[in-house]
Amino acid sequence: MQANIVEVIVEIAQAHEGSLGILHSYIDAVAETGANVIKFQTHIAEAESSAFEPFRVKFSYEDTTRYDYWKRMEFTEEQWSGIKEHCERVGVEFMSSPFSQAAVDLLERLNVKRYKIASGELNNFLMLEKIAKTGKPIILSSGMGSYAEIERTLAFLKPFGNELSLMQCTTAYPTRPDQIGLNVISEMQEKFGLKIGLSDHSGTIFPSLAAVTLGAELVEVHAVFHKKMFGPDTIASLTLEELTELVRGVKFISEARGCTIDKNQNQQYSDLKRIFEKSLAVNKALPEGHVLTMEDLESKKPANHGIPANEYKSVIGKRLKKGLVKYAFLTAEDIEL
Repeated sequence: MQANIVEVIVEIAQAHEGSLGILHSYIDAVAETGANVIKFQTHIAEAESSAFEPFRVKFSYEDTTRYDYWKRMEFTEEQWSGIKEHCERVGVEFMSSPFSQAAVDLLERLNVKRYKIASGELNNFLMLEKIAKTGKPIILSSGMGSYAEIERTLAFLKPFGNELSLMQCTTAYPTRPDQIGLNVISEMQEKFGLKIGLSDHSGTIFPSLAAVTLGAELVEVHAVFHKKMFGPDTIASLTLEELTELVRGVKFISEARGCTIDKNQNQQYSDLKRIFEKSLAVNKALPEGHVLTMEDLESKKPANHGIPANEYKSVIGKRLKKGLVKYAFLTAEDIEL
């Protein structure tokens, strides 16, 4: 069976802190881990936010409002074009989640391959219709959405004919083990029949590896150079070293899941079975005529040097035709049938 390719999407989001130089450093670092996709967020503060938007976590030393923060996270279209070109040059797909109609327009001018929708936009049908009309694949994060909301969004999108994928996600930073919801992966697979993944904020590699084992076809994690760095998501992110190990694990598990074995076929172990399996022996010196009991028997490697160890019951109560030294192999010629 051919192994499914499980994609690893690495979310940088705002870990660059508005620095173009740091952002480009992340592109090179993530590419070295072997991840498939590097994902940003395209924020246009005037289009998506206002002075009334509260902070999820009041972390910023320099931004008075959330609007100010988004403003500081903006890049020009020319800069975004350079970011996308850099990603493609080092062999990772550029992806960015839009948060406004204006951001979709910008990403369309960059000719992105597909769209990842943040869970807070799951009910933003205005933006979703604009994206759906591009005809491009859409990955939906379900973090804050109930099944009823997910079903409503999918029903809205399906008439447009886009390829749709769905991510189990928990909007908690970091996500505790009891909040991951690994059970939802199989539920979504059965319920929706779509490509299902996990978008994880635990700050560990474990949920994503478990998700791949359970059949997830996409995993998304945040990454950061160091967990002591400034920013709202660092505690929920992986280091580059952890990300490298995650990518290794995802590839390993993907291959293992995709390659079935037939436990009825074990011919390849013939030589090893002769080495590791055992033959019957006696555990003490025994005289001719001795009637064998279980307490007289031992099993010794290799196989094929006497009666197989799994046939021990066949010799119990049998009389020895000759004396045997301690730990001698027991053969059919040694006993009276």
